[in-house]
Amino acid sequence: MFRICNVINVQLRRELVACRGVARLPVRTIYYQNDASTVLGKRWKDTADTVVIGGGCVGVSLAYHLAKGGMKDVVLLEKSELTAGSTWHAAGLTTYYHPGINLKKVHYYSIKLYESLEAETGQAVGFHQPGSVRIASTPVRVDELKYQMTRTHWHPTPQFLIGPEKVQELFPLLNMDKVIAGLYTPGDGHIDPYSLTMALAAGARMYGAQIYNPAPVTGLTPTSDGKWDVQTPHGTIRANRIVNATGFWAREVGKLIGFEHPTIPVHHQYVVTSTLPEVKALKRELAVIRDLEGSYYLRQERDGLLFGPYEKMEKMVLQDSWVRDGVPPGFGKELFESDLDRIMEHVEMAMEMVPVLKNADIINIVSGPITYTPDLLPMVGPHHGARNYWTAIGFGYGVIHAGGIGKFLSDWIRTGEPPYDLIECDPNRYGKWTDVPYMCAKARESYGFNNVVGYPKEERFEGRPTSRTSGLYELLKDKASMGFHAGWEQPHWFYKPGDDTGYKPSFHRTNWFGPVGRECKLVMEKVGVIDLTPFGKFTVKGKDSHKLLDRLFANTMPKVGLTNISHMLTPTGKVYAEVTITQLAPGEFLLITGSGSELHDLRWIEREAVEGGYDVDISNVTDDIGVLGVAGPNSRKVLQKLTDEDMSDAGFKFLHCKSIKLAGTPLRAIRISYTGELGWELYMEQKNLAAVYKAIMEAGQSEGIDNFGTYAMASLRLEKGFRGWGAEMNCDTNPLEAGLDYFIKLNKPADFIGKAALQEIKAKGLKRKLCYITMDTDDIDPEGNETVWHNGKVVGNTTSGAYSYSTQQSLAFAYLPMELCSIGQKVEVELLGRKYTAMVVQEPLVLTEPTRTRLQKKAKGKA
Repeated sequence: MFRICNVINVQLRRELVACRGVARLPVRTIYYQNDASTVLGKRWKDTADTVVIGGGCVGVSLAYHLAKGGMKDVVLLEKSELTAGSTWHAAGLTTYYHPGINLKKVHYYSIKLYESLEAETGQAVGFHQPGSVRIASTPVRVDELKYQMTRTHWHPTPQFLIGPEKVQELFPLLNMDKVIAGLYTPGDGHIDPYSLTMALAAGARMYGAQIYNPAPVTGLTPTSDGKWDVQTPHGTIRANRIVNATGFWAREVGKLIGFEHPTIPVHHQYVVTSTLPEVKALKRELAVIRDLEGSYYLRQERDGLLFGPYEKMEKMVLQDSWVRDGVPPGFGKELFESDLDRIMEHVEMAMEMVPVLKNADIINIVSGPITYTPDLLPMVGPHHGARNYWTAIGFGYGVIHAGGIGKFLSDWIRTGEPPYDLIECDPNRYGKWTDVPYMCAKARESYGFNNVVGYPKEERFEGRPTSRTSGLYELLKDKASMGFHAGWEQPHWFYKPGDDTGYKPSFHRTNWFGPVGRECKLVMEKVGVIDLTPFGKFTVKGKDSHKLLDRLFANTMPKVGLTNISHMLTPTGKVYAEVTITQLAPGEFLLITGSGSELHDLRWIEREAVEGGYDVDISNVTDDIGVLGVAGPNSRKVLQKLTDEDMSDAGFKFLHCKSIKLAGTPLRAIRISYTGELGWELYMEQKNLAAVYKAIMEAGQSEGIDNFGTYAMASLRLEKGFRGWGAEMNCDTNPLEAGLDYFIKLNKPADFIGKAALQEIKAKGLKRKLCYITMDTDDIDPEGNETVWHNGKVVGNTTSGAYSYSTQQSLAFAYLPMELCSIGQKVEVELLGRKYTAMVVQEPLVLTEPTRTRLQKKAKGKA
């Protein structure tokens, strides 16, 4: 039996709270007058420090936090009414849980803010905190819960792995036949999104922010000094910066300045039941449950239940017409037609898990637009390609993100650097390769993936390959298990006859364990080739190039023909980026960074160049240049066969770079550098990559040459003690605690960014240090971000880990307090619920090739 509430005139969120759902509403067009005093009822501001565009919970939270943080002249522009869009019809779930390490901080802050917001603003927020339980009904789900537990213990988030008895206590209406365990998070619950947004708006006004509505943005014009003219029907505001927080209008606002933001609206449905006697009889509110196998959430709504499924990709619906044609004018507090048939599979699973649903009347089916990005994470921060343009868009879970993201962005805007690392949400992780077909394919996949098992080394294959493939992709795609890196396909590991092929993820060692060991042995004993094309690559040249890079990087700049490792730091001395720098010719530099930080780093470099007035030319050549890595003791022999250049130790030294001609290829010359870490790096035009690869492979047959992938590279990196950006170092760490002292030149004349802060950190002394640890495990290895224990207390966390095939043991980097950093110190590392004994050891386990060569020569000399 279906009984749909008939709500025609939706003006306030309270009406949705009273009815908890609506039938499809007619689209309502809002007409604007030019008389601001009549329409807005307040004085119009012609200038502002920050203009936030969008009055959903995220945009209003940012305005609140900026104003509360002391920023003057904060203006928020909303095209119609606050909460119009995705906020007003949201189910309002709040949870501490998130598999991402620093997104846990976002969730944590949000909940703590929501707990205190009513007292601060005087506005009720309708916050319920009965806790939540993620239900495991298969053994692999139990492993997943254990995997997530070890990544939570070193955070303040309260979270517990509980048995069936406790699960039933928290949700007594469950059918317990399939329940094995649960992940219980006290303090979770749900909040009324309308009331939350109104409380944040009250707080924003209380601290001095101006909120104008209805005030649609009709144009955005950048000025020569980096400001923006924000046009509205009421007038123009000159802003120091603008923030796009417009939800499913994000693409429209982006197009005003030439951006095609990869966001798309998805139809999300939830169902509200009538009063159930079994629910009404309860003495306390039911915990929110998430049935992972059934792919739905379910919570109490008054004396009934609210149930929201995530459909499979073949059934779910995208509003792709909005991508092609734009959002219909006037769409705001409207909904889509509901489709109960589409979600019946999930309804039936929910009825099996919660039998009282079988007797429930459905009184409301809400089907509204929520915004997805290709990877389900929002786009938060300053955007590359436009000065002082920021985004806070793509929120599939805007209610729980709103508080924490508002604080995160506010801190960044006010201080000039992110308060902690959140690169997984960087808007610059996308590029031109995120076209509409890719975006749609990934949104379908992500929606259906909401509750799939979250394995380590997760790969998702929809929409791949993109237009961004290296010159080797066609040669290698059928020989390897491919990974996805910033749009590129890159081999993770290669197949041999008899291997168990394909992507088969697990929380334990799986089908790639043996083959990766084979590839490590290849590189250590013979010679291997790897496709490194996904590296980000920039050229910097011009009159002030040396001066600019000296300001940006903590290391001294290399001389012509030399290469070094350098780090960009934030003003407070955190590691913003690690870059390999080569001076190709006087004043011309080649910068190489990781694939995942390409535009993240380029934006930082370009911003400093513009704001500092440097006379330089900066080019992004990432897509133009292909890169091969050739590594191993036989690598010099192989390359020597192809060139007249002296490739001996004496002729081509560590961290040197030259242009050479390779026989058997059509190239006039390629650029090659010897970095030691990855052996040789060969740079050439993308179109010539396959020809060079074939020539090298043919030349190396007698030396045992073969391919290796990124999994082997990761193991070899750790064996040699090389730090990785995004793991051992990021915006949560300073270079001294990360053990990067060798690359930090505090005595160089240039006043590089972060120098003063680093001098102060050094003077005060460190509280923790990156340590190198080994451990004996069974069929599991550390991945990174696991909790480290000592004497029953949490003392730190790992940053990355792998199996060392050379020494036959697991190893990891971990941050530990200074008193536990001595060689020989014993600690414990938690893996899947078990604590494994680990020991701090001297790094590295395996010497680098240049060091091994030098010691061998010294030994021969003594003999």
